[in-house]
Amino acid sequence: MERLRYVARAGGAGVSGLVEAAARALAGLGDDHAGLVTGSRQMVDRHPTVGPLWWLTSRMLCADRPRDEAWEVVEALEADPTPRELAAALPQDAVTVVLGWPEVTAVALHRRGDLRVRAVDSQGEGSALAGALDAAGLDAVEVPESGTGAAVADADLVLIEALAMGPDALIAVAGSRAAAAVARQAGLPVWAVAGTGRLLPGRLWQALLARLEARGDPWDADEEVVPLSLVDAVAGPWGVLAPAEATARTDCPIAPELSKGVFAPGTYRGR
Repeated sequence: MERLRYVARAGGAGVSGLVEAAARALAGLGDDHAGLVTGSRQMVDRHPTVGPLWWLTSRMLCADRPRDEAWEVVEALEADPTPRELAAALPQDAVTVVLGWPEVTAVALHRRGDLRVRAVDSQGEGSALAGALDAAGLDAVEVPESGTGAAVADADLVLIEALAMGPDALIAVAGSRAAAAVARQAGLPVWAVAGTGRLLPGRLWQALLARLEARGDPWDADEEVVPLSLVDAVAGPWGVLAPAEATARTDCPIAPELSKGVFAPGTYRGR
C-alpha cells in the first residue's frame, strides 16, 4: 500500500511511465480485491486526467486475473500503433501546431522529416520539444504561450493530444481549447490524437469530470476540457476517423467501483 501511495503521488512522470508503475504496484496486491479497489481509487483520484490509468484500473477490477490484465495493458501501451498511423496520415510539408510535449504526437512528428512544427510552450514543455525535434533535423520552433493565436492562424493543422476522451469532449494540456477555437474560427483543421487506452465510456468519463469539479478553479489547472465540437478528426490506433466514429471504439470496461459515490448527474457544468 505504501508503494501505491508513492505512485499515486508521483508527479512529472510521463503517461506510459506512470501507468507501468501503477500496473506494477497494483499487480503486487495479488488476489486482494479490496486492496485493488482502494489502490485503483487512489490512482484515479490523484491523476484523474490520465485516461490510460482509468483503462488500467477498470480492466483490472473487471478481470478474473487482475495481475495478468495489468501486464496486457502495459504491453498494449508499448505497442500503441497511433504514432505510426498519425505519421502516415499527416499532410506533406504541413505547418503543424502542438502544445507542450504530447508523448504520442511527438513520436509521430519525429517520424516525419518534412513537417514544420510550432511547439507552444504550454506548461514549460514546448521549448524542450522544439529543441529535441530541431536536434533531430526537423524545422521546429518554440512559440510562447502568448503567441498561440498567431501560430495557429499561420498553420495548416493543429494537433491536440488527448490525455483522456469521452463521448463529447477530451482532456488536453491547458491552452488547447483556445488553440482549437482559433483554428475553428480561421477554418483550419483540428485533429485530436487519442492513443491506446485514452477513450473512456460515458460513465467513467462522468466520474473523471466529477473529480475535476472537485479540484477548484479550472483556470488554475494544468489540463482543460476541450469540446469535440471543435475537433475535425481523431487519430488513434485505428487511423484517422471522424470524432463520432472514434469515440464509439472505446474498449474500456466500466468498473462501478471507480464511479460509485463520486458522480451525481448535473454536477459537471461544462467548463
